Amino acid sequence: MYPSRDSQNQSASQIVQNFQFLLPFPIWVSSDWSNSKMKIGLQKFAVLVLLALLSSLQNVFGIRFVIDREECFSHNIEYEGDTLHISFVVIKVDGAWHYTHDGVDLVVKGPSGEQLQDFRDRTSEKIEFVAHNKGVHRFCFTNKSPYHETIDFDVHVSHFSYYDQHAKDEHFNPLLDQISKLEEALYNIQFEQHWLEAQTERQAIVNDAMGRRAVHKAFFESAALVGASVLQVYLLRRLFERKLGMSRV
Repeated sequence: MYPSRDSQNQSASQIVQNFQFLLPFPIWVSSDWSNSKMKIGLQKFAVLVLLALLSSLQNVFGIRFVIDREECFSHNIEYEGDTLHISFVVIKVDGAWHYTHDGVDLVVKGPSGEQLQDFRDRTSEKIEFVAHNKGVHRFCFTNKSPYHETIDFDVHVSHFSYYDQHAKDEHFNPLLDQISKLEEALYNIQFEQHWLEAQTERQAIVNDAMGRRAVHKAFFESAALVGASVLQVYLLRRLFERKLGMSRV
């Protein structure tokens, strides 16, 4: 036995009322809605939400690399006014007895080759700025130390899309805008978490290297102390032997 049209309309009204708190605008369901129209509307809404969530996956990339002298990377900015979030951390320096705070240099250049950002001698940095021109942006790292350095580099592009050309009902625009802002907030949290993890890893490597150096220093000091003691005993024996020989003569 199939439900009547009135029960279908009532269930549709209950569904909308249950999800009303998620929407930034009121929705009224008329009694003449059919079940097929409700299904088509929900399907269109689901497709729009899915496209909104998947549209910015290509705007994030992260990489960890080892730099010798200079390394450059590029990222295409598709829209003017997008916000670039950039972070990098020098994880470790490939030198057994070397530790320095000099860091690396980073230069950010726009599509026309103009210099947008310049950082010198940094071991870590986290910035954001607005891209006034769309196109390929370049990020060039320079290592001035004689040692290889491992760098964790992360870029996230923020873009708020407006779906006037897709939405058939103007009431969906505020909802999609809220979804886009929520998505951006989640990406910012992930971006911050990745930077903090890289900072923690760098600090752990530095602490481990300092611990090894302290152990080696203590070992060498102990060896030097033992050697000095042995030399002192040897010299005292020679001194007493010479005095004993002279007394016998």
